[in-house]
Amino acid sequence: MKFFRYISFSAIIVFGLSACKKENKNQWDIEIKNPVKKIELTDLSGEFYNSSLSLEDFKAKYPWFQGSVPDAEYGERRKDTMEVRVYKEAISRIDKKKLDKELIDLFSHIKNYFPKFQAPHIYLYSSVLDPQSVVDPIFLREDENMLFVDITGFMGDGNKNYNGLDLYFQKSMNPENLIPKISAFFAARLVPAPVDQQKFLDQIVYQGKVQILQDAFLPNVPDNLKMNYTKAQYDWAVANEANIWNYFVENDLLFSADPNLSERFITPGPFSKFYTEVDRESSPQIAIWTGWQICKHYLKAHPEEKLPIFLKKNATEIFNGSGYRPK
Repeated sequence: MKFFRYISFSAIIVFGLSACKKENKNQWDIEIKNPVKKIELTDLSGEFYNSSLSLEDFKAKYPWFQGSVPDAEYGERRKDTMEVRVYKEAISRIDKKKLDKELIDLFSHIKNYFPKFQAPHIYLYSSVLDPQSVVDPIFLREDENMLFVDITGFMGDGNKNYNGLDLYFQKSMNPENLIPKISAFFAARLVPAPVDQQKFLDQIVYQGKVQILQDAFLPNVPDNLKMNYTKAQYDWAVANEANIWNYFVENDLLFSADPNLSERFITPGPFSKFYTEVDRESSPQIAIWTGWQICKHYLKAHPEEKLPIFLKKNATEIFNGSGYRPK
């Protein structure tokens, strides 16, 4: 009898593990049939600070890089020891071979869902720690399909060069944040933004859609990096999911058009603003995380729905169809 119970219990465990594996199967981890073969990656500042390349040749090769900087200053900046030092430190944090592979994988996934997508030419550059550039280090010159990445935005949380920069920005300024930030940049451009629907629910579901594209584009990247979270911040969100939701519901925030809600729960900051004693312990931008969970629940409830159809649905349809009610 004991033997029978042992076998039964073992069978239950095996069955449970099997079911768990099926349940936890990543729907976005798919085979890409037509991957991007190669990308163009240029270390722009590497060439700029290369003394063996004449300034005239550099200007002829990249006439748009100078901008409004006067010729005399432009030449002097190539020899500025501080600028060269910062560039060398920033580029030393980048594994170019690994970056090349990860970009090919990212762009292959984007193209799989959006066939018209064309992989851009990537230009790495050093802004010499311009405050605006390092916290917003990705921009696209759309007419030429050129994507610029400020490598000084990925030198590592606590880097001595970041003295004076808000600590909450620094938490997502690590080399491992580079690919998720490029992915998020394109995801935000590919999700139709709500025009007339500006209730809080509209905003958080929009952000949730962007995060779903992060899942699709980066199926094997940890979820906390997709949110620009540390592991501890992500764990806090998971542990407090029901409390967060109850706060939104009990305070009638979901269908509120109060513009301050975006600043409290979506805009980057050191924490979310519940106006309670929990604030300083909370994870920032928590409404984005909540919107992500709503969208995940919707897609789980509607596994047959294609991504383009889902992205076009309004927030109320997605919320009602998600059955999202964490407890």
